[in-house]
Amino acid sequence: MEQDAGKSMHDQDPKRSFIDLNRAGVCLMEIVSKPDLRSPEEAGIYVRKLRSIMRYLGTCDGNMEQGSLRADVNVSVRLQGETDYRTRAEIKNVNSVRFIMQAIEVEASRQIDVWESGEEVVQETRLFDPNRSETRSMRAKEFAHDYRYFPDPDLLPLDLDRSYVERIAADLPELPDAKKNRFMASYGLSAYDSGVLVNEKEIALYFEEAADGRDPKQVANWLTTNLFGALNAAGKDITESPISAAHLGGLVDLLADGTVSSRIAKDVFEEMFCTSKDPVTIVHEKGLKQITDMGAIESAVNEVITSNPEQADQVRGGNDKAIGWFVGQVMKATQGKANPQTVNELLRKRLSS
Repeated sequence: MEQDAGKSMHDQDPKRSFIDLNRAGVCLMEIVSKPDLRSPEEAGIYVRKLRSIMRYLGTCDGNMEQGSLRADVNVSVRLQGETDYRTRAEIKNVNSVRFIMQAIEVEASRQIDVWESGEEVVQETRLFDPNRSETRSMRAKEFAHDYRYFPDPDLLPLDLDRSYVERIAADLPELPDAKKNRFMASYGLSAYDSGVLVNEKEIALYFEEAADGRDPKQVANWLTTNLFGALNAAGKDITESPISAAHLGGLVDLLADGTVSSRIAKDVFEEMFCTSKDPVTIVHEKGLKQITDMGAIESAVNEVITSNPEQADQVRGGNDKAIGWFVGQVMKATQGKANPQTVNELLRKRLSS
């Protein structure tokens, strides 16, 4: 059997969406999709994209755990080749994308077991229990009127003319897909990196500020690898980052002009995350500026070679892998401040003679 997952009302216009105002003056928006989602993964992608668009528009913060966004998921299964939908069950108030996907998987398996046992699925409302990984019956809904659909004489028809819609469209901000395409074209980023950066509006803004006038690929790498990793470990999001976009860009500048090595940059980054200080101040206070003086680097290289004659003979005998060991020893001797590329070149020159 194949599963059909989505928020679908078969007796309603599947394209409809409506807005209601409650007594507190809060705007409530319900979006009803067509019943054409075929897997938990598709449903997850759909909700994530919908949430991202709403956040870009500022219509909803998308915090599912806090109740700003919830999903009612209608699930039905059918044999491959069948054209008609079988009886569906609605899972109410699912509060995370992960739970949406789990609930669909669990409910689809339950319905398959019911049909294959010779019984029939009951049209009803169910609840998903993530702790027990099961759905439970909440109440039966056998007919359309059980859903409480009825006309309201106080609600007047809403007629939106084309010119009004076009004015709204013209004022829309740059949406995620358009921003992703721009990141790929303007910054030369991959589709994957661009997709990660535009998924959240705040992340995209952070990246563009940090990348202004700098190597965008290097900024993207520090952001998606180092900063995301540190934020995840600390349980923070980008809006709570101890490292500002300007400071992350400043660290990339120090790497670009040779002030710090890639190894030292990681140490500076950790200090930035702990203290929120700018990278220039940290490098100055801790004396982390990269050694570029050729005399000092040559002295360290010569000392390491002299102290390790056996390893030196291995390199001279054709064991190029031992070069890496020597680089590590020189970097250790210089507390990571020597330029690794310069160290490598000097070692090869000394050990080849």
